[in-house]
Amino acid sequence: MVVTNEKSVSEAIKYRRSVRVFKNEAIDTEKVKECIQLAALAPTSSNMQLWEFYHVVSPEVIQKIAKASFDQNAAKTAQQLVIVVARKDLWRKRVQSNIDYLKNQYGNKPEAAYSKREKFALNYYQKIIPALYFDFLGIIGMIKFVVFQVIGIFKPIYRQARQSDMRIVAHKSAGLAAQNFMISMAAINYDTCPMEGFDSLRIKKILHLPASAEINMILGCGIRDENGVYGERFRIPFEETYFKI
Repeated sequence: MVVTNEKSVSEAIKYRRSVRVFKNEAIDTEKVKECIQLAALAPTSSNMQLWEFYHVVSPEVIQKIAKASFDQNAAKTAQQLVIVVARKDLWRKRVQSNIDYLKNQYGNKPEAAYSKREKFALNYYQKIIPALYFDFLGIIGMIKFVVFQVIGIFKPIYRQARQSDMRIVAHKSAGLAAQNFMISMAAINYDTCPMEGFDSLRIKKILHLPASAEINMILGCGIRDENGVYGERFRIPFEETYFKI
């Protein structure tokens, strides 16, 4: 992305604020798209990339989403919207994508020719990840949770195996991508506002999303109005949140 006066990472983090009111000034759609591409470079659990990004540029759709977001100023005045969606339901597809990628990297050779490290990587996606993500009405996940707690008495083990736990994993990765996006936008002097206040069912209908998709957050995008930031930044004293061990 070639942008003049682009901020450093530290400058962008300090510049970023949740902007509640945007100027009625257009922003470059392609630059926003490039920031979404940077969002997709965020770290993601097991490289599963259980996310989708909906870049809304239509004024009519923005108006609908704003209404479903309780007419928040950050939505009503946004020039564009980016909606980050967690897609835990796509885990099988993402697993296969990783397997295909690994096999291509390894040279599409017979399984017997794989090195120990290559076999481990493939086994991770062919067996371990499906064992974690597969569930049925939450029942299997609860059984796995109980079994893992028992095993954990004797040795360290991954304990978050319930359906709700895997949802959290998907949302954590989606949140990391959203942060990448906001910092990337700040670096080019564009502003954002992450919103969690919305009617998720209505938003999914507007975007034609399946019931299994989950809205992680809605991001208003634009250039901050002079009154767009509602006050000085407040943070709990760092000493209350930092613990050196």
